[in-house]
Amino acid sequence: MSAAETQAAPTRDEGSLPSLAIEGSRATLRLHRPEVMNRIQPEDIAEILRLLAAVEADPAVRVLVIASTGRAFSAGAHLGAMAQQAAGGAAEPSHGFEEFVDRVEMLRIPTIARLHAGVYGGSTDLALACDFRVGTPAVRMFMPAARIGLHYYETGLRRYVSRLGFNHAKRLFMLAEEQGAEELLRIGYLTDLVEPEALDARIDAIAARLGELAPLAVQGVKRSINEIGHQALDLAALGARIAEAKASEDLREGLRAFKEKRKPVFQGR
Repeated sequence: MSAAETQAAPTRDEGSLPSLAIEGSRATLRLHRPEVMNRIQPEDIAEILRLLAAVEADPAVRVLVIASTGRAFSAGAHLGAMAQQAAGGAAEPSHGFEEFVDRVEMLRIPTIARLHAGVYGGSTDLALACDFRVGTPAVRMFMPAARIGLHYYETGLRRYVSRLGFNHAKRLFMLAEEQGAEELLRIGYLTDLVEPEALDARIDAIAARLGELAPLAVQGVKRSINEIGHQALDLAALGARIAEAKASEDLREGLRAFKEKRKPVFQGR
């Protein structure tokens, strides 16, 4: 046996599947592939969809944070898998990237993207699908679709246009240039920009605030605003959400608390 055979080349640790932790009214979905910039592999998508279903089924959960560690928040889809599919003419996986990002956007509860570092590729859309995007000066972002010859999927294009506007969407997609944190705040990609040491405190504050507000109102308005953003407002469903909130114990508790000059305690559904 040769020395080359006895000393196998080191391999990069590609991490593990995403995890979900629930504490009080807050759930945290965490990516676990820091050595490969938290890219999202096909098996991760299936697991994330399963975890999102668990979050939806728990009425006590009122906010979801998506987080990671390492050099990047996430580098998006696994381009190696995409290249193999393109070379071999393989069919799309049963759970595609678009499906999972759409699921994040339309999740019943509010969502927060914890952007501690760079966000690239499809994960720029994942962050856009969240209701709040809190970042630090270390955040860098670019959408490389034009660099690799990829025409982006429909709902991702809609998110970029509805959230950032035509001109910013065109610049980000058609020029594929890296953007810094200050510019991302200016164009509305980041909702909050804080120093690294203040990142978790700001996310905690947003999560706590969402956890104490009337869940039917917050969740209903989230759905309606998303539908308006996609020019797909369902008027019948909007009317039903308005009626549900109007008839809810949440509204009665809110009015009682206002009258009694105290903080309301909402139970939700």
